[in-house]
Amino acid sequence: MVAGETSGDLLAGLLLDGLRARWPDLRTMGIGGPQMIRRGFDAWWPSDKLAVRGYVEVLRHYREIVGIRKLLAERLLIQKPEVFIGVDAPDFNLDLEARLKSQGIKTVHFVSPSVWAWRAERVEKIRRSVDHVLCIFPFEVDLLAQQGIEATYVGHPLANVIPMVPDKAAARASLGLGPEDRVVSILPGSRKSEIQYLARRFFEAAALVHNAQPAIKFIVPAVPLLLEAIERAAREAGMAEAVQIVTGQSHQVLAACDVTLIASGTATLEAALFKRPMVIAYNMNWLSWQIMRRKKLQPWVGLPNILCQDFVVPELLQDAATPQALAQAVLAWLAAPEKIASLQQRFTSLHHELRRDTAQLATDAIEKVLHG
Repeated sequence: MVAGETSGDLLAGLLLDGLRARWPDLRTMGIGGPQMIRRGFDAWWPSDKLAVRGYVEVLRHYREIVGIRKLLAERLLIQKPEVFIGVDAPDFNLDLEARLKSQGIKTVHFVSPSVWAWRAERVEKIRRSVDHVLCIFPFEVDLLAQQGIEATYVGHPLANVIPMVPDKAAARASLGLGPEDRVVSILPGSRKSEIQYLARRFFEAAALVHNAQPAIKFIVPAVPLLLEAIERAAREAGMAEAVQIVTGQSHQVLAACDVTLIASGTATLEAALFKRPMVIAYNMNWLSWQIMRRKKLQPWVGLPNILCQDFVVPELLQDAATPQALAQAVLAWLAAPEKIASLQQRFTSLHHELRRDTAQLATDAIEKVLHG
């Protein structure tokens, strides 16, 4: 297995629960993070080695990443596993899967590359590289079938982990927050580049919200490796004393908050499953942004908007993601309880749609691949 970042590690960990329940003597190895390791995964490299987003950022790490992929492929071709499962990270995994498949190793890709949103040209690579795709969104199976790619809708594992009705009071108690507090969570991302481009502007936005409503509490769940960089960004924005930074605990933080200011990515879907209004933002290297925007196929970037096919929550991207605009969008949610109630109904419907017995469906599909 290969999972390439925090979100992939989380998804892979949940999949491993199902795999181990079905095949108790299973041996798993490859690239993974703490969630996978906790379940007995043998991580030859840590998943954060692959946690790079953006064309320019990838170029800086290109030699190391390609070197890891080459060594991993050589090791797997010697060991000949029954199946390789690439978890997201398509830029790394699809090339690896193509090489393994060409040598007779069965390949499964968990989380369809979002060819419906951008980079449609990857369809041909998926067809060449993968025996089966495990899709986490219902509309993806038909799209892939039209291209001759075998796929199964397995639901989103997080929809089973996150409760339909989150316990806000318990989450607040665990974080030392009061039941009457107004709470804004800040999630600036799980990659070093995201902290570099987003954390400072998120905290500057929080400072503006704090000036407007001094009673608001701010809480930030930090990936341990990025804790120091996040604390530095808070200090530079003059918010070191006004924000509570905790290590990990992103689910408790999302359950506890009233609104979240959040980096585009898997975390936005988690926020939607927690039924929380959000302001989605992203900022990256200018050249990477110019390349990516030309490959975009839909008007939305945030997963909740893509799945709802509407701008149900605001997206502020690149130059639009100013501290002033971010602060205004956060304050607008806090002043709109009826709008929040409507959004929560929409997110509840989405949650029901994504909730399936993912472990059973995924292992059924993997078993068919093994015996096909």
